This record gives sequence, structure tokens and C-alpha cells, in this order.
Amino acid sequence: MATNDDWLARTDEPVLEPELPICDPHHHLWDFQTERVEPRYFLDELLEDLGSGHNVVSTVFIECGAMFKASGPEELRPIGETEFVAGIAAMSESGLYGPTRVAAGIVGAVHLMRGDGAADVLDRQIVAGGGRFRGIRQGGTWDASPEVPVHRTGPGPDLFLDSRFREGFRHLAPRGLSFEGWCYHPQIPGLTDLARAFPDTTIVLDHFGGPIGVGPYAGKEDEVFDAWRRAIGPLAECPNVVAKLGGIAMEVNGFGWHLRDAPPASKELMEATRRYYEHTIEIFGVERCMFESNFPVDKMSCSYRVLWNSFKRLTAGWSTSERAQLFHDTAARVYRLESTTGPSDQDTSP
Repeated sequence: MATNDDWLARTDEPVLEPELPICDPHHHLWDFQTERVEPRYFLDELLEDLGSGHNVVSTVFIECGAMFKASGPEELRPIGETEFVAGIAAMSESGLYGPTRVAAGIVGAVHLMRGDGAADVLDRQIVAGGGRFRGIRQGGTWDASPEVPVHRTGPGPDLFLDSRFREGFRHLAPRGLSFEGWCYHPQIPGLTDLARAFPDTTIVLDHFGGPIGVGPYAGKEDEVFDAWRRAIGPLAECPNVVAKLGGIAMEVNGFGWHLRDAPPASKELMEATRRYYEHTIEIFGVERCMFESNFPVDKMSCSYRVLWNSFKRLTAGWSTSERAQLFHDTAARVYRLESTTGPSDQDTSP
């Protein structure tokens, strides 16, 4: 149970367009995350959100440091997370827990700073995923201000430019694996350089590239947006990059919804963030954009129902084909969710 369930219940609204097919390409599964509003988020908790009324037909799990092995070589411990999620995916595929294919795709963790030594870990992760392993994420979020949270792995300011990191990164494309680019907006140029250096590797930009709204960035919404817009333009020119639309209801984004007496309704949520969505869709195109929930992290600010309602409001009046790309088709294509036959089918081209 989420610690803010009573607060979330203060804002309720009917589900919009409950028949629209959705692939949620970004959620987590974990336990003992006491700093989060949902310390335990296993299949039951996820299904409760999925069952709030939207037609979520499939999901993609994104690594979050959960269930790493407690012993053995350090570089192999993240495989425990993949094994854990593959088990949940197998439970979902039984059909006993509803029609949604939970964790039909798995994005795990591999420490690319191991250089060429990362290759063996990648191969082991593919096996552990049972045909569902699609890519990796190694977070690069960093800022010089102590008021801005740094990624749990302590990446430093220039992870994506590091030669040792790139030595490991080069082993992704030959295995058909994608990379989740999780950074803050001042680091987007580094991700752009990485995308240009490895044009054959699909890079998924997480959470718009993390526009910061706390610490020295607080109260500077327009200045941050302008800096973000200047940075993301060159990234969109890289055809191997696709963008996830969501994940900006976190505390670091500075909207402060979690501090209010009641959470925002979908219309307010949409209006407050729409310029990020509309500009990204404009420069990437719907065929390289996908809506995401980032749950349960963004649950600190809104419910699953309200979040997806906000996306539906944003695109009301758009064509059926455009909406199909944004809500389902781009994610299903990038993460190859039509096939879970194993590592032989590893094409992740956008």
C-alpha cells in the first residue's frame, strides 16, 4: 500500500477513453524502498494501478537496483534483478493475473565502466531475461549542487563521455540491446555526443532528459525550459534516439504537487507540463515518442488514472494513427514486445 493513498484519493475522476490500447514502457518493481511513497511495489501493487481503468496491454520493466544478489562477483549481482522480474513476467504470462503482459520487456543493469568486461555480463543478462531482455540502463544523473539528488551509482558529471564507459557501451549494438539515457538537462549534450558516436545503438531518452526544478534551479522554470530546449534539439537530430514522455512529476522536477492538500487533476497536470510534451513530439515525431508512467516514482504526485488521463487530454483531437504511436506502437516496436523468443531477435532500431 502506498503511504499517500489517502492523499491520492482526494482527486478522483473517471477514466477517459478506457478502450485505448496502452503500452507502459517504464515502471519499476521493488521492495524495502522506504524513501518512496510505495516502499513495496510487486505484481499485486502494480496490478492495482493497472486495474484503475486504462487499457494497459503490456509493460516494460526498467532497472531500479532491486533484488541484486547478496553475494558473488560484484559485476554479476544485478542479474538477480533480471531473474526476479523474469519470474514476475512468467506469472503474468500465465493469464491468472489478468490480460496485461507485465514486464514483457526487461531493461536491466550492467556497469559499463567495466569496459570490455561488460560483454560477458550482457550475455548473462540476456540469458537471465528468458527472451525478454531488451537493453540496459546506467543512470548518469549528476549535478554540482548538493540540493540536487545524484544517481545511486555515483556517476560523476561526464559519464557518457568517459572512454571506459564507451568501451563497454560498444558491446550493446552487436547484441541488439538498447540503452536508456537517464540524465539531467545540463547533461543532454553529453548524451548527444554518445548518440553520434554510436549511431547503430538505439538510445531511449528517459523523462525528457530530466529538467531540474530544485536547488539552484528552483523558481527558474522558463530559464530551465529554454536551456532544455536548446540542448534537446541536437539530440532529436540523431535518428537512433527515441524519447519517453513522462517522468517529470518527481520532486527533482520542482512542481511541488506532493506538497499540496490534494493532487492535481489530469487537466492541471497536462497544462503545467504540456510545453515539454508538445516540443518533444514536434522535434522527434510521434514515431520516436512514447508516453510512460515512471511508476511508482511519479505516484508521489498523482495517481495512475490521472496520469494517463492527462496524456489523453493532451492528444485529444489528434489522429488515430498518431495516438497509436504515442500510447502503444512506438514502445512495442522499440522493445520488440510482439516477440519474446529470445536473444536471436535483437533488432531495436527505431
